[in-house]
Amino acid sequence: MQTFLGAILGLGLSFAPAAAQATETKVVLDVHHAGCVLCGPIVKSTLEHVNGVSSVTVSQPDGMADVTAVVTYDDGQTSPEALIQATTGRGYPADISKKTSG
Repeated sequence: MQTFLGAILGLGLSFAPAAAQATETKVVLDVHHAGCVLCGPIVKSTLEHVNGVSSVTVSQPDGMADVTAVVTYDDGQTSPEALIQATTGRGYPADISKKTSG
């Protein structure tokens, strides 16, 4: 029984360093072709459904057809590339903004 518990504990500790390396990260995306009233909420919902995303704020700063999405995510579970792929798959191509999230 002790050997079994030791093996379980050892296995759990072997995964601890990988989990410790994951950090919460923030990225600002410029999302294009999102000029309708429903586009912002669709973009937000799409990003919220990506595994590892903890929060999304979407705004349309200039009333243009593009929106800005500030996404907070666990970099051990997802990446900016995956976020861009998610919005692009819904018809809203995106890229990393040159602006910072402040």
